[in-house]
Amino acid sequence: MKKEGEVLVFHDGGCPMCSREINHYRGLLPFHPVRWIDVTDRDIDLSPWGISVNQAMQRFHVVDQQGVLHTGADAFVTLWAVLPGYRWLARVCRGLGLVPMLEVVYRRFSAWHFRRRCRDGVCGLDDSRGLP
Repeated sequence: MKKEGEVLVFHDGGCPMCSREINHYRGLLPFHPVRWIDVTDRDIDLSPWGISVNQAMQRFHVVDQQGVLHTGADAFVTLWAVLPGYRWLARVCRGLGLVPMLEVVYRRFSAWHFRRRCRDGVCGLDDSRGLP
């Protein structure tokens, strides 16, 4: 379960590109505790957050300090807000109302990413953890 004040980051640990980005973020000292959750881990139960494996593979998900679930570009901005060196970027994105525009770009990227992961045999997952 989530601890008070903790940020949960759900990521695709089987994706080399995603792992590089997450490892970069993990190397930073966050302003709030962050738990990194690899959605490809067979032992992870996503049901307490109302996320299926397929949903987690298709979009980036972050649960903020208050327990609110964010997806897509908003999830990235939520994560950036607790990371040193990225907090300013989160403020700019929110302050200038850029999140909807980033979401349009993110949707195109995430669709491409999921198709690529399907070619790798990792899509079509179900809640029974049908990972390869």
